[in-house]
Amino acid sequence: MNPGLVYDLTTTDYLNFLCALGYNSTQIKTFSIEPYACPSKPVRIEDLNYPSITVPRLSGSTSVTRTVRNVGAPDMYVARVVAPKGVSVEVTPSRLEFSKVGEEKKFEVSLKAKASGPSGYVFGVLVWSDGKHYVRSPIVVKSMGF
Repeated sequence: MNPGLVYDLTTTDYLNFLCALGYNSTQIKTFSIEPYACPSKPVRIEDLNYPSITVPRLSGSTSVTRTVRNVGAPDMYVARVVAPKGVSVEVTPSRLEFSKVGEEKKFEVSLKAKASGPSGYVFGVLVWSDGKHYVRSPIVVKSMGF
């Protein structure tokens, strides 16, 4: 298998996610061998570095950040988006150039509800491609309308 890019997650990422869900440090202690405390600045559920992008309540605009790791040969990946209905999506940067294996790059996905968009769940996809690999990330948005 040669996926090209991967979304790496650490144990700390998962523990931060539990904090975002409302678990406290005492509850989280049952999941962690090492001492752990929830961050003083709350982590947003949307920012878990997971391949899928989920925004549970979009009533204006928001941005999420992701990090991908190159596990293939050096190459340039270009973003292509099929936006969820009624949502505009912008990826910054829209190109990621990797010069070595193991290199990581961050990108931001900005989502904005359109005034004429529907309320409810809408779906799209972000695809990073170098022409050989197609790294797909589903986009799920619960649009609250205006």
